[in-house]
Amino acid sequence: MAQVLSSSALAKQVARPCRMGVMRLLAPLLSAIAIGGFAVAENKKPNVLFLFADDLGRYASAYADPKVPSVNDIIKTPAFDRIAGEGTLFTNAFVSAPSCSPCRGSVYTGRHFFRNGSGAQLHLPWDHTTGIPDPFETVVGMPMTFKADGYHIGFTYKWHTKPSLIGEKENRYQKHGGKMNGYSFEVGRAEDMKAKHQELMAEVRGNFQDFLDARKESQPFFYSFNPTNPHRKWLQGSGKKIWGLDPDDLKGKMPSFLPDIHVIREDFADYLGEAMAFDAACGEILKMLEELGELDNTLICISGDHGIPGYPRGKCNVTDFGSRVLLAMRYPKGIKKGMVVDVPVSQVDLAPTFLAAADLKLPKSDDPNGQDLIAAMAGEQEWRGWALIGKERHVHVGQGDWTPYPIRALRTPDYLYVINFKPDRYPMGVPNKITDAHSPTFDDLANSTYVGYADMDASPTKAWLVQNRKEEGMEEFIDFAFGKRPKFELYDLKKDRHQMRNLAGQKQYTEIQKKLHQQLMAELEKNKDPRLDDAFDRPPYLVDGKGPKKAKGAKK
Repeated sequence: MAQVLSSSALAKQVARPCRMGVMRLLAPLLSAIAIGGFAVAENKKPNVLFLFADDLGRYASAYADPKVPSVNDIIKTPAFDRIAGEGTLFTNAFVSAPSCSPCRGSVYTGRHFFRNGSGAQLHLPWDHTTGIPDPFETVVGMPMTFKADGYHIGFTYKWHTKPSLIGEKENRYQKHGGKMNGYSFEVGRAEDMKAKHQELMAEVRGNFQDFLDARKESQPFFYSFNPTNPHRKWLQGSGKKIWGLDPDDLKGKMPSFLPDIHVIREDFADYLGEAMAFDAACGEILKMLEELGELDNTLICISGDHGIPGYPRGKCNVTDFGSRVLLAMRYPKGIKKGMVVDVPVSQVDLAPTFLAAADLKLPKSDDPNGQDLIAAMAGEQEWRGWALIGKERHVHVGQGDWTPYPIRALRTPDYLYVINFKPDRYPMGVPNKITDAHSPTFDDLANSTYVGYADMDASPTKAWLVQNRKEEGMEEFIDFAFGKRPKFELYDLKKDRHQMRNLAGQKQYTEIQKKLHQQLMAELEKNKDPRLDDAFDRPPYLVDGKGPKKAKGAKK
């Protein structure tokens, strides 16, 4: 039985027996391995390896549950499963924002996305001609805090947030190429798929080796591996062709808000193939780390930056399908082997956690929102117990006039509470060329995001839904995908794991809704969310015309 020292109900939800057969315990870590003693014990700072996939939700074989059929039943991710089994598996990890730039900004700063000025929206828009300073410009962030302490820092592939958070030009390691980002096309179209796979894995190793070669002797490092292959597009049929993932094996395992048909299952199988390719790349990096003898002195974290693209309730949505991601961490000197954490955590917790392992903190001026997860696992801190999620603008044509679709949500162990601040707007963007009298071609919808509902990426799934939207029995599916939403949403997760039955306004949930609303609003007010006075709807946050405006001499 798991040992739990806190008497709180929240703490009791954190630890439980492992499905993989190892007893997972939640107990205070021994003082000999307390955070403050890591560097003292070995007189050596730990490395930090962050394996971070673009558009990858909570998909790994470690999440398969024989009691709850899901898409994770068919995927195999040995690298992630190893980190989860030798460290900690988080079952309820959430992004701050289900959109690339704001998510990444929050990860590397430990701040709620809406506090990051230009970094609160995709592609960092900010109207510098207003003379209003961008709050994001002064944020130091986690990688540069490591650098100031003598760490060697760097990354490979996607960055997509403020360049100065890591020194994007000088600290990018990618001389061996970026073909990994097009994995399914590269391998699926090759005459010898095995040889092409090995070529891409060699690229991954080569880029990481260049990073390692650039450090000084015994210098600790922070490395962020950020491939984009789970981002659209993928080669249709590649999940089965490359990885043997039969779409029909997903029958009966898909979320209930999706039609359970072949084209949608195949699209998902192809996505899972990209997740397996990412995992294979992670495995290569772990092998190199082990060969260097650095594995046990490295905090290793694997995660993704939001849910699946091109699907209803996926990317750009605050429901679990769009905002819950895989997360596992391994560090023998600070993380007990075989833990499962079920309490909700946020990616704003990653920066404080990584730094705490090295006995460091973000600058006081950064004023982070995240908590040190290692300290929470050790019983030295109370678990926060909830995650705040939200979104403003994703693509610039979302509402047709550059205005955002603003959402804020609170995810607790039992409920998801959502405020849609502008329910008159379109959650997935305006219909654009999709009208009652006209449907674009399947190929256009599958390959061009901007045909309509642009906050949902182009995909075969989107194409099928749009082209079949008038068919009998499709009304609810289309409403979940593209329909306008009420101002308030409330979901009881124990009764409705796919968040399909909105309980907001129902009498029996009045007190729960009131409590969650007060809690969410208190956090937004405490952190001076610009949405509370609609600042995101005007300059400098709103930049209209042809893109972000830059005053002469101003920083980007």
